[in-house]
Amino acid sequence: MNQTASDNALEFGFHEGDLIQEWLWDDDVDETVREKIENLTGEELVDEDYDGAIDGVILWWRDGDDEDELANTIVDATTVLGEDGPFWVLSPKPGRPGAASSGVVQSAAKTAGMNASTPFTVSADWNGVHLRPFGKGR
Repeated sequence: MNQTASDNALEFGFHEGDLIQEWLWDDDVDETVREKIENLTGEELVDEDYDGAIDGVILWWRDGDDEDELANTIVDATTVLGEDGPFWVLSPKPGRPGAASSGVVQSAAKTAGMNASTPFTVSADWNGVHLRPFGKGR
């Protein structure tokens, strides 16, 4: 059986005790992904209004949202993220409502000074793209 990142929240790169900030939450997000991250870290996700230091980011993004807004949101989210903190953009899979082309996410990431990984499955309806600052390939 194929494991998804939501089955193994460690694949996100989050650890016990990490404080993860969640951006652009809406009622369409995958609650299972959220719960598995909270169970792994032992911490509740904090919203985009939280202004303290954080250890990682998940950003729920859907097609129809403005690409420039995505780039701006990525920049905003990185201002409180530690230098090596995992940053994930989660978007609906192709064929699902709100599905975004990976090119849009990659373009917005590049505008924000980040490299974007190839999308991979995080749940039945959502893909994840890992972002890293330019020059931080792993």
